[in-house]
Amino acid sequence: MSGLVLKLAPQERLLINGAVIENGDRRSRLTILSPNAHILRLRDAIHPDAANTPVRRICYITQLVLSGDADPVEGSKQILRGIEQLSQVLRDDDSRTQLAAATDATISGQFYPALKALRALLSRESRLLSASLT
Repeated sequence: MSGLVLKLAPQERLLINGAVIENGDRRSRLTILSPNAHILRLRDAIHPDAANTPVRRICYITQLVLSGDADPVEGSKQILRGIEQLSQVLRDDDSRTQLAAATDATISGQFYPALKALRALLSRESRLLSASLT
């Protein structure tokens, strides 16, 4: 049997179908067998007030879908629209690779891999924004 495998650090928290779950004192591994469970690692979560850049906004929409707070169909449309806009600006090979991975994952309804690919762009976006301010 396969499923989503989560490796949790001590005291790491995650949101599963609206319930906050906290790991104990040791590392652990969980396998989520339910295919439609809404799961979000809280360490990956972006606070609404922090969704103040293009990549962060798309990550935030993706996490809303993951947590079950946004409709996957409408969320997918917004995510793909945002990825398209980012692809007009982030033209380097690595960014293109991450955007393609996020697109493929979103199209196939795999929102956690999409979030992971988008989060990889956060540091690049931060560097670009800080360079444009100087």
